[in-house]
Amino acid sequence: MSDNGNSSVNFILSEEHQMIQKLARDFARNEIAPKAEHYDKTHEYPWPIVRKAQELGLTTMAVPEEYGGLGLSLFEESLVTEEMAWGCSGISTAIGVNSLGILPIMIAGSEEQKREYGGRMADGQLCAYCVTEPEAGSDVAGIKTTAVLNGDHYVLNGGKTFITGATNANFYTVLAYTKPDLRDDMRNRYKGMSFFIVHRDWEGVSVGKPFEKMGQHASDTAEVVFDNVRVPVANRLGEEGSGFVTTMKVFDKSRPTVAAGAVGVAQRALDEAIKYAKERMTMGQPIWQHQAIGHMIADMAMQVEAARMLVWRSAWDYDRGDRNTIHAAMAKAFAADAAMKVTTDAVQVFGGYGYMSEYPVEKLMRDIKIYQIYEGTSQIQRNIIVRELFRSR
Repeated sequence: MSDNGNSSVNFILSEEHQMIQKLARDFARNEIAPKAEHYDKTHEYPWPIVRKAQELGLTTMAVPEEYGGLGLSLFEESLVTEEMAWGCSGISTAIGVNSLGILPIMIAGSEEQKREYGGRMADGQLCAYCVTEPEAGSDVAGIKTTAVLNGDHYVLNGGKTFITGATNANFYTVLAYTKPDLRDDMRNRYKGMSFFIVHRDWEGVSVGKPFEKMGQHASDTAEVVFDNVRVPVANRLGEEGSGFVTTMKVFDKSRPTVAAGAVGVAQRALDEAIKYAKERMTMGQPIWQHQAIGHMIADMAMQVEAARMLVWRSAWDYDRGDRNTIHAAMAKAFAADAAMKVTTDAVQVFGGYGYMSEYPVEKLMRDIKIYQIYEGTSQIQRNIIVRELFRSR
């Protein structure tokens, strides 16, 4: 999928891509998959696996090498994410969410900020992305958190919810209104928000207990509250009022990797269904030879392959420097919806056993549902696609 300076297109991974993919595949199969059931049942944070991932640089994939990270392209990061999610999307999220958290810094931060916080992550610190609020999910501009300038500090007040990685993060990237008077101005409210780097141990920062969730039990999700937190002006990212634009740039880069995670879960469900359909015998033959089952698995395979191609396209666009908004939205929506269908069908292939937690597919079905919700719901992605289609006409 590399660009050789001409207009040709191919679907052959380069040797470097294959090496990166193999590294992630080996890590997923040797470190993640064998422990997935344990962390799903205990809801513990997978510290031993996260530490091993840190040693390999997998928590700093989005951080350029000059700032202490792996400096992977978005295409390479998507390859890694798919493999890790194959092992367990909850553990993969616990590892990969750090790349999301630091993206605002890598997109809008100064050289000093990139070096300091890229270095912190390389040294083992974790980061979480704080945008969503109780009344502001899909509507990012609906946030109520404020940061009011007071001398050489901003005073930060508000609360964020559904924050992945919140309980274990050392610092947060936080979106807040620096011009609260614009919040109710529907035409200009996007100009009133800014991003900040906020440390977990600062006075006024508190984190709630992890939420009980349907799936992804190995990944912690919690509320973060800011009560008169003094944030130095030096911790603002970019110009005041640039926060919404930064958020949209984050989504263009984060959605392909989220979609890649959905592909990984779907691929795992397909693999499990094929294995079971070869072993399970009814009426004197393996069940894949019954057309009803065989066609179901064929449809699953088509969905997985199509989703993967959309992920590759959206990441490829980004790495070439092209605007990837529409393809990122297509990849996110299609991969999430396809993976939901594929995991549901995998449970059906297993029959009654598929409904039992003793078998792996019920976990895949629980884990995948969130992909249709976070990083922009499947419905919001369709809104984006429509907007982009008609913008280009």
